[in-house]
Amino acid sequence: MNINSTLKTLLNHRSIRKYSSQKIEKEKLDYIIQAACNGSTMGNLQLYSIIITEDAEMKAKAAPFHFNQPMVTEAPLLLTFCADLNRFSKYCQYREAETTAYDNLQSYHWAVTDALIAAQNACVAAESLGLGICWLGTITFNCDKFIELFELPPRVFPIASISFGYPKETPELTDKLPHEAFIHYEKYKDYSEEAINKIYSDKEQHPNTLALFEENNLNNLARIFTERRYKKEDNEYFSKILVEVLKKQKFLDSY
Repeated sequence: MNINSTLKTLLNHRSIRKYSSQKIEKEKLDYIIQAACNGSTMGNLQLYSIIITEDAEMKAKAAPFHFNQPMVTEAPLLLTFCADLNRFSKYCQYREAETTAYDNLQSYHWAVTDALIAAQNACVAAESLGLGICWLGTITFNCDKFIELFELPPRVFPIASISFGYPKETPELTDKLPHEAFIHYEKYKDYSEEAINKIYSDKEQHPNTLALFEENNLNNLARIFTERRYKKEDNEYFSKILVEVLKKQKFLDSY
């Protein structure tokens, strides 16, 4: 079976955190945006927007909210994908239709899905063009700060931020769980302790995990995640901010 270039791109994905200073050509950026905007959307409502950041000053302003990860200022391009119900609500307003029909959690879910599909399309397009990318999970931690920075109006919410550029490194592929960890035939089959042990066996013995054990002085990967990397108190703190901002941005107006 011949594997086409798109499939090779998907199978060889890796996160790039070090970039050269080479600027991304306009033609390539245009293709990335075109691919992003050609993805599937809920009811073809296209409930997302994309913030393009190339200006060094803007990247410097965004950096602290991304916890000063170096690729934020080193990458020549950042794209921030937003769930956007503002545009369609304005369309409804100007056509004398109901303007608050989408001020709810259901519509937020639609818009989040649209934004993430656009983001993934952009990533695949960029990697197929020889660029590297890295998803920045910090976008939702400081969602209130990004809303202020980008001057996002009500009904717009930042969902994903991604760095793009020419790679200055070729890291190994990230260790992943085996495919059988995710697949359920016909109905969901819950995980027994035996199944969990089997699924996580290779990961717990991977060199990256062994390095984490040494770094954290703790030989338990689950506890490293829950006690050191993504702690309950941190998750609850950022969750409160998330709910408050969702209400402020009118995504939870009716709750």
